[in-house]
Amino acid sequence: MMRVTALSVGLLLVLVALELVRSSPSAAASTGSSFIPPTLASGITAGILTPGASPPGANDWSCKPSAAHPEPVVLVHGLLANLTEWQVMAPLLAHNGYCVFALTYGTVPGLAFPLDQVGGLLPMEQSAQELSAFVDRVLSATGAHKVDIVGHSEGATMPYYYVKFLGGAAKVGHYVGLGPGYHGSTVDGLVPVALLLGQLVPGPSQIVAGICGACPETVPGSPFLNALDADTSAVPGPTYTNIVTRYDEVVTPYTSGFLNGPNVTNIVLQDQCGLDLSDHVALAADPVAAQDVLNALDPQRAMAPACGLVLPLLGG
Repeated sequence: MMRVTALSVGLLLVLVALELVRSSPSAAASTGSSFIPPTLASGITAGILTPGASPPGANDWSCKPSAAHPEPVVLVHGLLANLTEWQVMAPLLAHNGYCVFALTYGTVPGLAFPLDQVGGLLPMEQSAQELSAFVDRVLSATGAHKVDIVGHSEGATMPYYYVKFLGGAAKVGHYVGLGPGYHGSTVDGLVPVALLLGQLVPGPSQIVAGICGACPETVPGSPFLNALDADTSAVPGPTYTNIVTRYDEVVTPYTSGFLNGPNVTNIVLQDQCGLDLSDHVALAADPVAAQDVLNALDPQRAMAPACGLVLPLLGG
């Protein structure tokens, strides 16, 4: 009963979130027009009625990049999510003239609906292979030489493996991360406790690893992160923009989302807007972060984000 109640409350919060974003003056101001993204409610409805449906503005395989925006944008969702996460960012980017593509990666084969819609579960090395194939498909369809990547949470961390080890550095122009965890996360101190409990009672931790191969890889000091984090400077080639929030409750410390190097810009949302109370979940529907994304993809047309109240979980 507790799980059902929590899920119901979470779903309600998500529905409210996009209603707030939809009506937010900041969201419209970020595009310089009266554009208002669709609501998350419509996205969830589409996801239920048509599982795997692309978010508005995404996956038009006939789209050809313009001279102003020659690199198509690939949106990469977070852990336990899928491509329907991008109900705000996909139409926003499409409205601003980008060819936009989104994938669901890391689903466990053989699961029945709705579990087959849950992504980000496979080890990130495998998910990076999926991303690599998807990027190649986008490049082939659009005729572009490179893509831009915009990712959230695991979707902002896993692509770094693609860039570093699978040849992605030559195929990615701009790399934008919302709440990345390049250096791992303690999840507000819960990870050390879980590791201790796992040593005392190994059964549950083995079950989690069996279901979510990506989860153990997010622990600081994991072999995956040691390989990813072996160098002090970001991989040459792409330009990186990392957008983090001080109120992140999933990636802790939030500075785990920082990279070093001359091709890196690290942004703390609260340094731009003290009213932005966005947590990890709200990052994908945060209008301040959305303007930072637009600025990162097109620095020549950068605009200062409009500062307004952004609520944790809810955004807007």
